[in-house]
Amino acid sequence: ADFDAKKKRKVAKIYQALNSDPIDVATLRRMAISEGGLLTDEIRCKVWPKLLSVNTDDLPPLPAGKELREDSKDYQQVLLDVRRSLRRFPPGMPDDQREGLQEELIDIILHVLKRNPQLHYYQGYHDIVVTFLLVVGDRLATALVEKLSTHHLRDFMDSTMDNTKHILNYLMPIIDQVNPEVHDFMQSAEVGTIFALSWLITWFGHVLSDFRHVVRLYDFFLACHPLMPIYFAAVIVLHREQEVLDCECDMASVHHLLSQIPQDLPYESLISKAGDLFVQFPPSELAKEAAQAAQAERTAASTFKDFELASVQQRPDTVLRQRFRERLRGEERLRGEERTKSILTKPRTNRFVKLAVMGLTVALGAAALAMVKSALEWAPKFQLQIFP
Repeated sequence: ADFDAKKKRKVAKIYQALNSDPIDVATLRRMAISEGGLLTDEIRCKVWPKLLSVNTDDLPPLPAGKELREDSKDYQQVLLDVRRSLRRFPPGMPDDQREGLQEELIDIILHVLKRNPQLHYYQGYHDIVVTFLLVVGDRLATALVEKLSTHHLRDFMDSTMDNTKHILNYLMPIIDQVNPEVHDFMQSAEVGTIFALSWLITWFGHVLSDFRHVVRLYDFFLACHPLMPIYFAAVIVLHREQEVLDCECDMASVHHLLSQIPQDLPYESLISKAGDLFVQFPPSELAKEAAQAAQAERTAASTFKDFELASVQQRPDTVLRQRFRERLRGEERLRGEERTKSILTKPRTNRFVKLAVMGLTVALGAAALAMVKSALEWAPKFQLQIFP
């Protein structure tokens, strides 16, 4: 009953945000990120367009499929991928209904590609499009997917894989910041990051079998920065720390382990963790390690700037940072005294000092930083263990 009451309150908050003038996008982002996401497909139909700033009053009519198919260089490949996409439809859906949806799926994809000749189709794109089609129907899905394709998914739709690889290059630096042991083990195994490619380019739609988990993640990704899926990928690897470290340290074993994604992940806590890591280690700080600046210029992270809405509070990164601060304040209150005692505990590597200092700066601002620095000066051999 408590859960239902909580759910009712959340639904009320979402509708309040939708009905306020102007629409309270910051609250909608918060709701999409926080526990349970947007709860129902009915709500998603209303909120997803707001998160992507798509005007639903002015949706273009859908084109006729026949000319689209005759004109398109991608038609054959799209057709093959869509035919293979049976498992992305709800089990038990009647064949004729599913076939109808598959035709719509082909038309949406070809329509977006025709209107945006700079975009290139990639295998896995249909996994994202089908998620939108199943949740919001064909006309709205077309508008949302087009916006997404020119922003969040832009990198995957280049003529080469360079930018996609560039985004994958963020994975190891994130893991390194949080768990150097796992990072070093993966480096020794030379496993690379290809195991996460299908996660990234389908927003996990291709690898998770439960549709509810997929749409929950889409709530989260639509409310956040385009690089959030790579943070989520890092969090999955970190969550499996023990399995990874118990694995044979060679490429084949580690790749095999990581590419089989467990279906029973604790999604809510992983989403929360990914949001926190984004705030502690924003892409701008990882960019140097991730790759050459020239590459970074052309990625979604940079096109995202023009997509951010004018009002500062509406920016997804602001919402995430605020949420992170509130969570930390809550923890501060609970652990105030204990925390002070445990700040200086067992020695570990220098990296954790840096991590702790960064975490504190985010959480408590300059005053805390000054305190930490003086602690470091008088106790360099101690370890700042801020994160349990």
